[in-house]
Order: sequence, then structure tokens, then C-alpha cells
Amino acid sequence: MNLNLNMLQLRCLHLNAKTFPSKSPIDSIPLFPRNLSRSTSLGFSVRFDSISGLKFRSSRHLVIKSLSEKFSGSFDQDSDQNYVTEHNKENYLVYTLKQSNTLLPHVVIASTVLALVFPPSFTWFTSRYYAPALGFLMFAVGVNSSEKDFLEAFKRPAAILAGYIGQFVVKPILGYIFGIISVTVFGLPTAIGAGIMLVSCVSGAQLSNYATFLTDPQLAPLSIVMTSLSTATAVVVTPLLSLLLIGKRLPVDVKGMVSSILQIVVAPIAGGLLLNRFFPSFSNAIRPFLPPLSVLVTAFCVGAPLAINIESVMSPFGVAILLLIIAFHLSAFVAGYVLTGFTFPNAHDVQALQRTLSFETGMQSSLLALALANRFFQDPLVSVPPAISTVIMSLMGFSLVMLWAKKKE
Repeated sequence: MNLNLNMLQLRCLHLNAKTFPSKSPIDSIPLFPRNLSRSTSLGFSVRFDSISGLKFRSSRHLVIKSLSEKFSGSFDQDSDQNYVTEHNKENYLVYTLKQSNTLLPHVVIASTVLALVFPPSFTWFTSRYYAPALGFLMFAVGVNSSEKDFLEAFKRPAAILAGYIGQFVVKPILGYIFGIISVTVFGLPTAIGAGIMLVSCVSGAQLSNYATFLTDPQLAPLSIVMTSLSTATAVVVTPLLSLLLIGKRLPVDVKGMVSSILQIVVAPIAGGLLLNRFFPSFSNAIRPFLPPLSVLVTAFCVGAPLAINIESVMSPFGVAILLLIIAFHLSAFVAGYVLTGFTFPNAHDVQALQRTLSFETGMQSSLLALALANRFFQDPLVSVPPAISTVIMSLMGFSLVMLWAKKKE
């Protein structure tokens, strides 16, 4: 009886193997022990049931696993796509903010037109806001710089000296030439010629540092060192130059000069550098917002002087003075660029250095010249050239920024 039962089980097993063929590792498990005996019938039955049950359970397990992987994979893919989309949006926003500087020339032109058409839009931005505005631009430069950049700048004394000569030798010579031309060729009053010469005697403008930062960020610290040096020594050099060119010694407020350097240049840049050093995460967070704010501040710095001095610009001598000031600044920009090329032909960054010294030579603190003209000259015509210079200097400087930025692309 037991033998018949075993034969029946063997037949069933044979049919089961044909019906459910499998090449899985489970089928390699021996179904029968080597010593088949009567006592193994119960064990075989149990072993067969357990193996077949394992096969069906593993099949169900594979189906469930594949379905779960499919659904979980789809959810993971969707979440990855959402993350990538949000990440791309964030990167695009940061990129857009950083590219705000490309709009600077258009914003400067728009602010100039607005100041001419509707001066009250900028007249509220008086001289008391100008120093904080320039300080903010220097802070933006500081946040995007490091201490090493300034240490590298001091390792180029020849370039610093060249910038100083451009500001206090080349520029005064040009100022004297155009001052004489205004009187002898254009027949303008002597006060106009004195005003042009006065513009050429003052120190460099902080806007030249920002212009350099926009075109050649790596040389912005060098430009800042040049401007700081010319501003620090202007307390002595400007009165001497004014005595030599105009015949009148102008006392310059030493305390005011030192305070101006500290407030507009040293403190903001130091603040930006310290923020970079001790709070890098915060610096990275605010850095994308600095370009659009800097563009807005620059627009005010350009439009306000024009709006405030609109009467001088529109004066009977306005057109002639405008042409003379344009020629004066243009020649200074060109002289700074060309002379630097002759002086440093073998410099590894000669073109960037030419642009930097061009800004340093072509842009000066016209607001200081305007303040000196209003304070120490009785003839109001002396203040007309400095007033026009504040506008032309900014427009020409940022026009060069746009031109050189396109060439670099």
C-alpha cells in the first residue's frame, strides 16, 4: 500500500515539473534525499509542499516587488523632476539677478533722459545721499573680493604709480589745454576755463572703482588703491595744482578728505571683506541681490547731478561747455588707455590694466570740484564745468563699460 502511494506521489511530481518549469536556483535543490525509504514518504510530502509553496510565494513576491518598484520609481522620478524644476527656477532667478549689470547702460541713459525731462524725479537725491550711495557700491565690491586681492594689488607698485600719474599729471595737462581752448578758441569767459582746470585738479572718482569691477573684477582692488591714494594726497596736490593752473590757492579740508575716504571707501570695503570672511553663508545669500541694487544706486548717482544742475547745463554757454567737457574726458580716457599699453606692453593682463587705468584717468571727483567752485569762487560760472562733468563722466564711463563688456564676450 505504501509502495503504491509512493508511486502515485512520484507521478504527481513528474506532472508538476512539466507544468511549472523553472530555471530558478530553487529548482536546483534536490527534491529527494539519496536514500529513499519508507520513512521518507512523509518527509517527501512535506518537502514537496514546502518547495511548491515557496515557488508560488516567491512568484507573488516578485510581482508585488516589481509593482512596488514601478510605483515607487514613478514617485521618485516625479519628485526628482520637481526638485530639478525648482532647482532650475532658483538658478535662473539667481542668474537673472546677477545679470542685472548688463542693464546698467540702458538704465543710465534712461535716468539721464528722465532727469532732463522731469528733474524733480532726481532732485530729492541731494549730495547728502551721494556718499552713502557710493559707499554701498564699495560695499558690493568688498563682498565680491577678498583680502588676497588687495594684497596682490599692492604687489604692483608700478601700476599704482601709473594711475597716480594719470590722475595728477596727464589729467591736469589736459585740463589746462582745454581750459585755454575754451577762452581763446570758443571765446568763453575766463571763469569757464578756470572751472575746466579745477575739474582736472581733483582726485579720482569712486565710480571708476565700480566701473572697473564691472569690466575686470580682478583689478577692482587695484583701482580702489589708486583712487584711495589720489584722494588721500589731494589735500596737498589739489591746492598746488589749482595755484599752478588757475593762479588761486584753494584750501582743501583735510579732515573732510580723511572722513570721506573712511566713509565712502575704507569702511564699506572692510565691511564687505569681513562679511565674506566670518559670515560666508550670509554673503552668498545677499550677493545675487547686490547687482540690481547697484544698478539702481548708479542710476541715482548719474541722474541726480544732472537734475540738480539742469540750469547750468541749459545755460547760454551750455552747449559749448558740453562739447569741451566731452572732449576733455574722452581725451583723458584715451590717454589712460594708450599710455598704459606703451608702459606695460609685456603685462600678462595688459588689456585689463589698460581699461582700469583708462577709468582712473578719465573719471575724477567732479563733486569735489563743484563744492570747491561754489565755496571759493565768487563767479558762479566756475561751477558750470564741474556740474556738467559729473554727468558726462558717468555717462562716458558706463558707456565704455558696455562697450568693453561686449568685446570681452
